[in-house]
Amino acid sequence: MLLVAEPVLGAEERDAVVEVLQGGWLTQGARVRAFELAFAERHGARDAVALANCTAALHLMLKALGIGPGDEVLVPSLTFAATVNSILYAGAEPVLVDVESLDSPLISIDDAASKVTARTRAVMLMHFAGHMAAPSPWQDFARRFNVMLLEDSAHAIGVAGVGSYGEAAAFSFYGNKNMTTAEGGMILMRDPELLARARQMRSHGMTHSVQQRLVARSPHYDVDMLGFNYRMDEIRAAIGLVQLSRLDQMAGRRAALVALYKERLQALASRHDGLIVPRPKSRISADHIMPIVLPARLDRDRVIAHLHAGGVQTTIHYPPVHTLSYYRARDGAVRLPVTEEFHRRELTLPLHPKMEDADVLRVVDLLESAFEESHALT
Repeated sequence: MLLVAEPVLGAEERDAVVEVLQGGWLTQGARVRAFELAFAERHGARDAVALANCTAALHLMLKALGIGPGDEVLVPSLTFAATVNSILYAGAEPVLVDVESLDSPLISIDDAASKVTARTRAVMLMHFAGHMAAPSPWQDFARRFNVMLLEDSAHAIGVAGVGSYGEAAAFSFYGNKNMTTAEGGMILMRDPELLARARQMRSHGMTHSVQQRLVARSPHYDVDMLGFNYRMDEIRAAIGLVQLSRLDQMAGRRAALVALYKERLQALASRHDGLIVPRPKSRISADHIMPIVLPARLDRDRVIAHLHAGGVQTTIHYPPVHTLSYYRARDGAVRLPVTEEFHRRELTLPLHPKMEDADVLRVVDLLESAFEESHALT
């Protein structure tokens, strides 16, 4: 089975993990710090805070910025539930926003503007599929409405400029991301004092970490804020350092595969009206996933079954948050027509650096035969 996503892990990651195990220090320590500094440098920042996962990163980012009860945060419904959940964890109110269009499925600046109220404190951009939202229009938006600009950068590791044009950004190292630590997350923040606050909050609000107390030869610490247990361990940081060192190589392979996909899919679209390959305006992408929008007449489940029978896994990114049971019961009848149409027709094709060019050709050939089969049935 050709999988939608597959991590690239090898002897270097194994050796890095063994070195940690042999060293005996497993929790947050020197490797976590080295990973933070290396990740920050890779993204043009001075420092970063490593965490247990991206949900923790999103949550602490909001908490460090003082977003909480009484505040509203504009957020796209086309995202994973964690983006919205983090706003609820902070005690704030998520306000769900539509996407721009079927070929640019990023949060709509026009719909966002229509939903600003006196309670709006921030807008959470989500760089869907790795496509970076264009900075300038959103920076103008933030100034116009006096709100904070935040980035859910789970899909956009390594993209030039990502994490730098808002107040803060959160990244994911989950197993299907462009680089992985199995689980893990990272925060970048413009204000170093707020970043330091997030760093303290990740470990129960303690004023001194275990390693700091060891170096200082003093067991004493204080807790002067409400904190959480969101630490990253040394094993994951060791893997992250190796993955970060080969990020450019993996990104280059992703870009080459996407270019081949687009070439073949454009040819397919010329024969099958209604097939769309999303291309947001910024044209800057980490090429995290390969979404397409199927022609409206097609039965997506039939296409999925056809590809599966041919040995190709596909998936859907994402069921819009406002259509999921918990949020429907909580927020009532939210309607986001472009998001809903995108979801109805979206299909995510395999994309990862282990793929060969022949895999792309196989996927597109199976798509075409699925289209022909559907046409014959109608």
